Amino acid sequence: MAVEGLCNKPGSYTLEDILKPHAIEERIYRHRCVEGWSIVVPWDGFPLGDLLKRFEPTGGAKFVEFTTVLRPEEMPGQRRRLLSPLAWPYVEGLRMDEAMHPLAILAVGLHGEDLLNQNGAPLRLVVPWKYGFKSIKSIVKIRFVDKQPRSSWERSAPELLRLLLERESRFDQFDVPRPEHRAPPRRVLHAEDAAVQRLRRSGRRHASGMDLRRNF
Repeated sequence: MAVEGLCNKPGSYTLEDILKPHAIEERIYRHRCVEGWSIVVPWDGFPLGDLLKRFEPTGGAKFVEFTTVLRPEEMPGQRRRLLSPLAWPYVEGLRMDEAMHPLAILAVGLHGEDLLNQNGAPLRLVVPWKYGFKSIKSIVKIRFVDKQPRSSWERSAPELLRLLLERESRFDQFDVPRPEHRAPPRRVLHAEDAAVQRLRRSGRRHASGMDLRRNF
């Protein structure tokens, strides 16, 4: 994985380099999709912020940009130029305070097993208070930047993001499931889900001042 941008320790790191100092722990989160479904996922991983601190981001780093693997010879979906709504490689970003939040993790496993390719192996982002499209898979590059990164969906389909924001703004309570969401039974959710739900409440902001009505 390449680490670039506004940090004191850029470079190229192997998966072993990335994982070695970190204790892997289980986090059970609700994964929400804009298509109207949600599932409960037992991830194995470690806090994203713990990794980012190792690269010593400078004071000018306000955002973190993530880029996924690009291997069209192995991944047929990346070869579809006419039918695919996205330009590859897939790119997502977080504000620095979001990336440092203790609920944001890098996952290496699922259901007690190593991640499969379709689940984002070997390393994927999990941001439980945001929609699933923010949790980028198969990360090969992390870049610290001073301006908000343009995500793949922002570049390819900005009108869809505007519609999503308009839909979200109509709900007064983010901890109440939307009518179109098929939510899993709450009894199977980990206690950490309560913290995630608190982050989603309309009008609430965590200590950094992030407004969840706009930063979904």
